Amino acid sequence: MPRTVAPARRHTARSRRLRITAAFAVLVAVAGYLTVQYVTGSKGSDQCTVQSADGSVGEGRTYRLTSEQAANAATISAVGTTRGMPERAVTIALATALQESGLRNIEHGDRDSLGLFQQRPSQGWGTAKQILDPAYSAGKFYQHLAEVPGYSRLPLTVAAQRVQRSGFPQAYAKHEPDATLLAAALTGRAPAALNCDPPRSTAGTGEMTKVRAALVRSFGKDVLPSDEATDGADTGAPAAGSTAGTLSVPVQATRRAAEGGTPRRGWELAHWAVAQSEALGIDEVSYAGKKWDSGSGWRTEQKESGTTAVRMHLAQ
Repeated sequence: MPRTVAPARRHTARSRRLRITAAFAVLVAVAGYLTVQYVTGSKGSDQCTVQSADGSVGEGRTYRLTSEQAANAATISAVGTTRGMPERAVTIALATALQESGLRNIEHGDRDSLGLFQQRPSQGWGTAKQILDPAYSAGKFYQHLAEVPGYSRLPLTVAAQRVQRSGFPQAYAKHEPDATLLAAALTGRAPAALNCDPPRSTAGTGEMTKVRAALVRSFGKDVLPSDEATDGADTGAPAAGSTAGTLSVPVQATRRAAEGGTPRRGWELAHWAVAQSEALGIDEVSYAGKKWDSGSGWRTEQKESGTTAVRMHLAQ
């Protein structure tokens, strides 16, 4: 005769299964939270701040991010403006990268997804090595965005989704305020809006050849005079307008003006240098009567600098 399970025992077994299921769900949630924190770059300290001082952008919002995130954001912006893309395109790109990777150049993702935008080699975005180059991956994003008719007038989620084909298209929306603030600073519209304070222990010695190469990679070869972009970059010797420890980057004439009337191009270059300060060993940046250093942030210079060049002083 088969044995029957008493009702109390069945209830106990069912309760045990429920407890195990609940515990498993908690573990999955914790693992998911930790994964998100890792992917979005939440580990580590926030060393950079973007702030709208006058409230004209984001109503006085402040956004904090790490030096790594700031450097990647500056590259994304520089690649976009160099391609002639408007500030709205940069905002879309930054919001997309915030969602996809937390502005971190990660070497993993869903299936074979990689990099800032989680692009997939198997889907024709390029080789794994190419995609893990922030300038390349940003360029591919803008290339596809430019093919979206009327993208600048579309809701950000729609424009980003036309490029990314994400399973969670509405997720881009929550990043639009921070991306808008970042884009205003990094495209040069909001002067002295980005400040970074990298820890002294990680600040390395600046190398002129690396700074020049990074500028050309982000802004194209025309960002530097021909002697600096070619001969100087090859030999490491200072070229015209520079000294052994200081690089002077000319600000090309432009019709676009920042808030206050200075050329946006100058503030774009200055903010790029601040964002790259830890990675490239830049410890001072001067432009338009303002000076940034890694200990004090932006302040007014006693001897006002002009608006025809951005000067980047390298740590020695």
